Amino acid sequence: MLLLSRAVRVFVATAPCNLHRSFDGLMNEVRAVLAKDPLSGHVFVFLNRRKTQVKLLLWTRGGFTILHKRLEQGTFTFPRQVTETATSVAVDVHELSMLLEGIDVTKARTSARWEPPHAPVG
Repeated sequence: MLLLSRAVRVFVATAPCNLHRSFDGLMNEVRAVLAKDPLSGHVFVFLNRRKTQVKLLLWTRGGFTILHKRLEQGTFTFPRQVTETATSVAVDVHELSMLLEGIDVTKARTSARWEPPHAPVG
């Protein structure tokens, strides 16, 4: 189980990634392809071409953490916001949990929940 605050943003790369890369390679992907700061504390998700493996990169206190999951059967599903022009899509923490558990996010129904207004970033 992965426990993340709702304040943590999750960015899923839309293009397949070479998952042989480790910390430095994935950090470069975050900077060059996703145009994000890998030290932000947010979670960056990369899938392989066949969508049978996923790697998560996140900065935690004092260093990077990589979580790598390989499916023995089936594939991971992309979030519904993926478009041809997007290099990444932002998903909620609960959508990441569903992605990692193999739940098809496009078919899942969620009830409306109240959330406080987001403070401007800057």
